[in-house]
Amino acid sequence: MSHPIWIYPKTDPTWVQTIIKEFSIHPVTAEVLASRGFTSVEQIHEYLYAKLPNLHDPQLFPDMDKAVERIFHAIKNHEPILIYGDNDVDGMTGTALLTEFFRYVGGRVFFYVSNRASLKLSPIHDALDYAKKNGCKLLITVDCGITAAAEIASAIEENIDVIITDHHEPTAKLPHCIATLNPKLLNSTYPDRNLTGVGVAFKLAHAFTNFLSAQEEFSPPKIDLKKYLDLVALGTIADMGSLIGENRILVRYGLKQLRKNKRLGLAKLFSVCDVKPGEISPIDIASKIAPRLNSLGRIADPIKGVELLLIRDPVMAEALAKELDLNNSERQKIERKNAEDIENYIAENPQILKEKALILVSDKWHPGIIPIITARIAKQYNRPTIIIAIDNGVGKGSIRTIPEFPLLTHLRDNASLLENFGGHDFAAGLSIKEENIEEFKQNFIAAANAKLQDQDIITKLFIDAKIHFKDLTFDFMESLNLLEPFGNENPSPVLYCQAKQIWPPKVVGKTHLKLYLEQDDRLLEGIGFGMAEKKGMLSKKNLTLHIAFTPHINNFLNKSSIQLQIRDIQIIENSK
Repeated sequence: MSHPIWIYPKTDPTWVQTIIKEFSIHPVTAEVLASRGFTSVEQIHEYLYAKLPNLHDPQLFPDMDKAVERIFHAIKNHEPILIYGDNDVDGMTGTALLTEFFRYVGGRVFFYVSNRASLKLSPIHDALDYAKKNGCKLLITVDCGITAAAEIASAIEENIDVIITDHHEPTAKLPHCIATLNPKLLNSTYPDRNLTGVGVAFKLAHAFTNFLSAQEEFSPPKIDLKKYLDLVALGTIADMGSLIGENRILVRYGLKQLRKNKRLGLAKLFSVCDVKPGEISPIDIASKIAPRLNSLGRIADPIKGVELLLIRDPVMAEALAKELDLNNSERQKIERKNAEDIENYIAENPQILKEKALILVSDKWHPGIIPIITARIAKQYNRPTIIIAIDNGVGKGSIRTIPEFPLLTHLRDNASLLENFGGHDFAAGLSIKEENIEEFKQNFIAAANAKLQDQDIITKLFIDAKIHFKDLTFDFMESLNLLEPFGNENPSPVLYCQAKQIWPPKVVGKTHLKLYLEQDDRLLEGIGFGMAEKKGMLSKKNLTLHIAFTPHINNFLNKSSIQLQIRDIQIIENSK
């Protein structure tokens, strides 16, 4: 793979000085803010200091009143309610949130999570069967339903009222139901379209709390909505929700709630994952917690994920946490085998990389695993990528793309070839009959070839600011912490500078590279994760390097030091 192109920041020095003066902030942190497109003091103030009271009023969802009134009617009349969620972490956390919340305020609540093993093409039919079996006349979806107009029509025929809470892009045909809560609806008056499924679920709980507070005839128990923010943070980070706007506030406070470690099942899962609750970060959630919960939706029963989030029994919580860990290990084995198969195919068929999009199809791959591999392949080759796993004549596909090629227009253009599709412009899923795959593949690749230029598929590394080693202090790291939490659309800052390599690098942990770097008599260590193969080109002493990196504090044997997480290296010269 070729080196990424470094995209350097273009900032106005006068504006940077304004930021420094207005916020008494480190100059490099001010450079980062300027490079990220902030254009007013008000924008930066909101970004740095927004608090829970700054969240938008949930009543701004057009159908919120209808949803709240129907749920209140169900609770008042002791009607069973079914919460039906998607089988990923966003769906599980949103399902757990609404189940716990509505039970707390007196509801008779059941929950159901879709299962990939279902024989039905649309898992919502399983939820309807479950609702009928338990006498539920009200079904509330979480993180799903916006593209299921036909299935929801069949629910209404069964006299089951439906409230949709979802955040995926709607298709042309919207379901007819009691209420649809989705910030991406065309007529939505809700200001922030970036909420995830669990975020929309939280908004429903918030609106219902406001409603109960105004009801004199119904005296609810004291409701503390903050106790649900741990679930919101978990689902938002796992679903790669944009960590800007409301999501940023929800995740910031949700991380504080997670660090209190109040949820028994999560406490046991943290222990199994070797995560310290008091120090939990978005990276811990994305790399350790979310994969274990997601493994249920991929190869096992995702209902157990909701059970883990709600559980009160410590023995059962420990057993479930261990089961999740075993499932994750099994998922990793299947993933390794499928990933190796896919990489071998690409290596043996290099001509496919002449196209601007990759579409890979097989009946040997596990449909629950392909989303993970699709994301990795799309990032590695920097192309729109679709991986389709065929089972019994039907292909289930996962799609990831690059910023220059949003997906949904192209999926809508091919709707006649697809059984179903849904998601976002940059991550989506589809189901398709095997006989339609070849035509869809040709159409999609032709669209990518027509839209994308050669430079679009070259990997890019966006640099935030230049820095000198003398500025890499603990005070500076404290200043950088103001930009947290880091994640999608608010990534950890990437800084760059020139430095000398004073000793040859060392391979650590088999695949990583440790570098010894010096600038103006200051020595710092760098760690390049997965960069062991670069050791040969860096083996000489006294190389002068351009390094792009993210600084972090490394705590080892109770001693803290600043270490550079290397993102890329360019050799300038051999200074002998």
